[in-house]
Parts: sequence; structure tokens; C-alpha cells
Amino acid sequence: MVCGSLVMIASAALAHDTIPLGDGNISAAPQRGYLFSCQQSFNPNAPGAVKSGSWIKGGTWSPSGKPDVDGKIGWPGSRIDISLKGGARIISANNLPDHPTGSFPVARSDDAYQFDRNPNTIREQRILLRLPAVPAVAAEPSCVPMGMIGFALSGAAIFNAVDAKGQDAPAHEIQDACNGHPERNGQYHYHNLSPCLPDKGREEQRHSDLVGYALDGFGIFGINGVGGQPLHNADLDACHGHVHEVSWNGETRNIYHYHYTDEYPYAVGCFMGTPAKLENARGASGEQGAQPANGRAILRRAAQILGVSERQLADAVGAPPPDFRKASRVLGISQGTIKAAFDTARGQ
Repeated sequence: MVCGSLVMIASAALAHDTIPLGDGNISAAPQRGYLFSCQQSFNPNAPGAVKSGSWIKGGTWSPSGKPDVDGKIGWPGSRIDISLKGGARIISANNLPDHPTGSFPVARSDDAYQFDRNPNTIREQRILLRLPAVPAVAAEPSCVPMGMIGFALSGAAIFNAVDAKGQDAPAHEIQDACNGHPERNGQYHYHNLSPCLPDKGREEQRHSDLVGYALDGFGIFGINGVGGQPLHNADLDACHGHVHEVSWNGETRNIYHYHYTDEYPYAVGCFMGTPAKLENARGASGEQGAQPANGRAILRRAAQILGVSERQLADAVGAPPPDFRKASRVLGISQGTIKAAFDTARGQ
């Protein structure tokens, strides 16, 4: 097992060690303590952990009881550049973290192997995000896709709270000592707070520092709120955020922002702003942006099912995640019918 400073950091990062299990907490609308997911149905036989261990008991799980993936692999080629240009924040990165990771694929000799046989190798990705420098709250919250929903200042992707089976990913999947692992295309990512994300606010018992950005441009801060106390779901809204003054673009601004917590859905439960389209960036499970690599084929098939052109459907649903409500208004087809067409096209 990885030992030493990373394990001590991981233990210190937890506000508590008995956490409610998030399995089944997926909603079709914003709801505190739930994930408002664009994907509503999941394959229980999807790849992932092969079994769970004693750290899951009934409706709770214990992070300290989980094994970590062995190894301490450094990534000297890690790169992340963040700049402000006009009204945009440009994030360019290669998705290699600036901290050590476990050794992937998981070795047979690793005690994690009996639970999660992650066969994937961490690979460089091309990340280019154009986010609003001062994001605005949208007319209504929107769902989060599978795959990348944000990007951490460590240079790693931030995924939503569930695995491909729709289960609580941090509880069921085995990650390394930094709470990260690669998906099948090699994109290293976190599902919950990484103890390897620097947060002087946590150390100094004040409001946590910025640790990443959601795809709608709003900041993701660490676990501490005003006064330096760890936050819980009850302290935040349905999207896992709130509004108060924080340091933003070098000045103090009263602005909406997300927080990590120890409780599911851990970071972003839904987008409070309008998510940006990823540019030439590969995400989870072969995703191009927030759509699968075969997204065009899915779009084409869904269009055929609905009896509209691929262009009409693409314009109607907009940038990922697909806006079924807007598409319904544009196409004159019910939201349920449009969603069902996409589910069928995905083979769900």
C-alpha cells in the first residue's frame, strides 16, 4: 500500500469517517444530496469494481477501511495553463496530475485487485476549456453528464459522483492515495475530494481555497466554509454550492461557487450556470467533450428515431449536456420521447 505523507494527508482530509452511501441518489431534477444526472439509466453489468469490501456496511461506508491502489508514480510532464482573455478563462492542460498517482493497471499483487481490477493506463489527454471569467447563474439548473464535469488545479479531471453502474463511485471503486484513477481512455480523474489538492484554508482553519472549476465556470472550493468549519450537504443548495464573498479573479466578489464535502454527491450536484462545450478534449468512456466518442452516431440514430435531421436535433439539444426541454420546444416533441430516443441510440 502507499504509505507515508499521502496517507496521513488523506486521513486528515476527512471531516468524518462514516459516510452515507449515495447509491440510488440520482434525480431527474435538482435535489439536495442527489446527483441531477443527464443519464438516468445505467447498466448494472458495466465495467468497474468487481466487488465491495467490509468498508461498506448497510447504508454507510468508511473511507479509511478501503484499500488504495499501490504505487507512487510521478508525472514530471504535467502541464496546466490558466489565463484570462477578455471575458474568458482559458484552461489548457494535458490531464497529467502534478502529484504522484498509484500504479495502473492495478497489479495482481495489489490487495486492491480483489475488489477493482482497473486495467487502464494513465495517458495524456488534450484539454482546452473556455469558461466565462465571471460566470452567471442560469435561468434554471441543468444536469451533469457522465465524464468530466470540471477540472482541478492539480491538472486532473473532475468527474461526477457515480461510476458506470450508477453507484457511488468513491464508495465502490478503488482509487489511489490521491482519490484518483484512470478511465478506459486513460483520463485520470477524481470523483470526490482529493487529499492531494492543496488547500491552505483547510490547514489554517479558514474558508477553503479554490481547487478547481466546474464546466459552467463557477469555482469549486475545498471542504471548509466561512469560519473554517467543514461543510455538509445541509449547508449547500441542490447543486452543492452557495453565494458569499470569495477571492475571484484577484478581487473579493460576492459570487456563487461550489464546495467539496465528504457527503455524496461530493462536489457538483448540478450546474448552476451554463456549462461550456469542451474543445478537442477527451472525457470519460471515450467522450469527446461531454458526449461519447461515438456521439455523432448516437445523435444520428436518435434523429432517425425521432424523424428529424441530424442537424435539426443537434441545434435543438445544444451543447452537452443535451437540453431536452429546449429541444422539446424547438421540435414540438415531448421531452420524454426525445430522451427515450437518445437512450435507445446509446443501447440503454
